[in-house]
Amino acid sequence: MPIRVMLVDDQVLLRTGFRMVLAAQPDMEVVAEAGDGAEALEVLRSTEVDVVLMDVRMPRLDGVEATRRICAQPDPPKVLILTTFDLDEYAFSGLKAGASGFMLKDVPPGELLGAIRSVHSGDAVVAPSTTRRLLDRFSPMLPSTGREPERKELGRLTDREREVMMLVAQGLSNGEIAARLVLSEATVKTHVGRILTKLGLRDRVQVVVLAYESGLVRAGGGGGTA
Repeated sequence: MPIRVMLVDDQVLLRTGFRMVLAAQPDMEVVAEAGDGAEALEVLRSTEVDVVLMDVRMPRLDGVEATRRICAQPDPPKVLILTTFDLDEYAFSGLKAGASGFMLKDVPPGELLGAIRSVHSGDAVVAPSTTRRLLDRFSPMLPSTGREPERKELGRLTDREREVMMLVAQGLSNGEIAARLVLSEATVKTHVGRILTKLGLRDRVQVVVLAYESGLVRAGGGGGTA
């Protein structure tokens, strides 16, 4: 069955462009479109969707709040945030709201298609090339959310797991972490899996969010004192 995709963006031309790219793929189908978050929620009540491509800045209901409401539903579709980066200081908030990742709107078509497939398969898309810049720029602007309980939960991690978590939060891929720590990719993947289990996290996106909120990693990429 093709991956059922929904496009949510207030710019019709952008939706048209994305639809043309996705329509050329034998394993993807655009089943719905919406011009803002409110319309997206309404459409999802009657349409089965696997992955939502979600813009951030839209009228009526923005992408962050729409993502939060979608992800709060039982068995929700995966949400992939689309951001212009230079303008959208809310992208990190979108990840906090439950999105499975983010991509830039000018991403090459191949990368966008790969991201959709990854998200659909249950992986998170935290692009190493943009994660550090996005988080370092915008995390200081985010309000404190009082995540002290999670700070204490970090004590469950071994020293190696904390080290891996810090590198994940800085946007490194498993391969890059393996090279940095002189480990195999399989070993790094095992460490990441244990981190998710011990901290009760869903995916790498939530690892990034928690690491920044808890102070394990700070804006600028340095380690904290959590």
